[in-house]
Amino acid sequence: MTGPAEKGFAWWQGAIVYQIYPRSFFDTNGDGIGDLEGIAAKLSYIEALGADAVWLSPVYPSPDRDFGYDVADYCGVDAKFGTLERFDALLAGLHSRGLRLILDQVFAHTSDQHPWFQESLLSRDNEKADWYVWAEAMEDGTPPNNWLSAFGGAAWSWHPLRQQYYFHKFLRQQPKLNFHNSDVVRAVMDVLRFWLARGVDGFRLDVANSFVHDAALKDNPPLPMEERGFLDWAHAPRLQRHIHDANTEENERAMREVRSVMDEFDARWAFGEFSEEPARLPLYAGEGKLHTGYTFHFLEAWSFEPAIFRAYYEEALAHAPDLWPCITFSNHDVIRTVTRWGGGEGDDGLAKLCLMILMTLRGTVLMYQGEELGLPEADLERGDIKDPVGDLYFPFAKGRDGCRTPMPWVSAAHEAGFTDGTPWLPIPESHRVRAVDVQEADAHSVLHFTRALIRFRKADKALTYGAIRFLDAGDGVLAFEREFEGDVRQCFFNLTREGVSVPAAGAVLFETGEAALHEGSLQLGAHAGVVLRP
Repeated sequence: MTGPAEKGFAWWQGAIVYQIYPRSFFDTNGDGIGDLEGIAAKLSYIEALGADAVWLSPVYPSPDRDFGYDVADYCGVDAKFGTLERFDALLAGLHSRGLRLILDQVFAHTSDQHPWFQESLLSRDNEKADWYVWAEAMEDGTPPNNWLSAFGGAAWSWHPLRQQYYFHKFLRQQPKLNFHNSDVVRAVMDVLRFWLARGVDGFRLDVANSFVHDAALKDNPPLPMEERGFLDWAHAPRLQRHIHDANTEENERAMREVRSVMDEFDARWAFGEFSEEPARLPLYAGEGKLHTGYTFHFLEAWSFEPAIFRAYYEEALAHAPDLWPCITFSNHDVIRTVTRWGGGEGDDGLAKLCLMILMTLRGTVLMYQGEELGLPEADLERGDIKDPVGDLYFPFAKGRDGCRTPMPWVSAAHEAGFTDGTPWLPIPESHRVRAVDVQEADAHSVLHFTRALIRFRKADKALTYGAIRFLDAGDGVLAFEREFEGDVRQCFFNLTREGVSVPAAGAVLFETGEAALHEGSLQLGAHAGVVLRP
């Protein structure tokens, strides 16, 4: 494992977690899909990056309606990725290098091909009849309430065998598990034990806010008009507050069940994805509940203003001052950071600035594959789209495929060295020119910068563990202090494309872009950042 954490802190507090989307990382058998063998082949790369842990998106057997997030067997490995034996070997390889492994767990729903659902749909009185959320139709045949699917349309689908509707918060092929059934709770907790007993170090819980629905099936209320923004009007399900189909107070019980299982094992960690109702994060994470979690505050932010960063700590986390946060700007579900905050086909200066902000904010860092290369969002054609969200809304919105394209390893190689075959998604030219081999050869690349930045953070207790306090530094400048046991770091970032000047004094410890400190004044060029010891 990685070195011991600071006294009073768990290993995961302040850690760097590298998220891998397995089907897009590295393919070793030429089928165009990344695999576990491919991840094992790149462990030296991950170790050199400086990560403390790897988070794998789902590798369980799945019909891939939602590319792994529709699980057909919680205790297996999909043949396209490898075998359980190959998984065990990968886990051992990670542990031998001091790296921990975090698995994605998808407990809010299963695939409709899961044996549990296949039994549940057969009748209203079989052993698993109540393992999913079934309900009667209204008298006119319409669904039982107004709940909307996150992927569009009603969150209910009719099944003729039972002559009832079943609830699915996402695709109709992702029926919702019924956490009001104690047998269901026991079954999924045993899934956690299965993987923990194999040596897995923790879990990221997919849509952790959505385990427990309102048993009375009450309608969701509308989102107030004054709270509706562009993203809400773009997608009808966002026009209602999801407080009965998800985000219920009863969901706390499920989080406590998870924590109880985690505590049966030493030094394990569970964190949750909370994509809705972020103010309820303290209800689900903290003492006796999940260790922590993350919201979509940064993931959905299109504004690159200092207030966005300040608001997360001073407003979003205000009701959970003792909760150790997770910080993430990018993942497999959202448009890549440099495109959201910069546009175009890439901006390496902006990529470095964003990484430096990510690594100096307080919290556990969740970094998505390719972020260390400064990869922009891939702009795909209609025929390339695989994601059901993109299929629904193209070309207005192209879905999530643009952030899921394969890693570029060797610029001039066939398919950028990702596969000997045809990749499941195409690799754009803006990624080829940022391939790993190109950046390895350039001492000033985003990759070399990221490695140095992570080394710097990990050697600095104030940046790893310290409290955070935001400073007023003028328009366009993000400024904050980190402090640990009296040792202070001051961080200044120019989020604009124009030069700025701010009062500051001290020793420069780390920087990006053009910056100069002279007689109490810090000059910051476009997208420049500096960490000072005052």
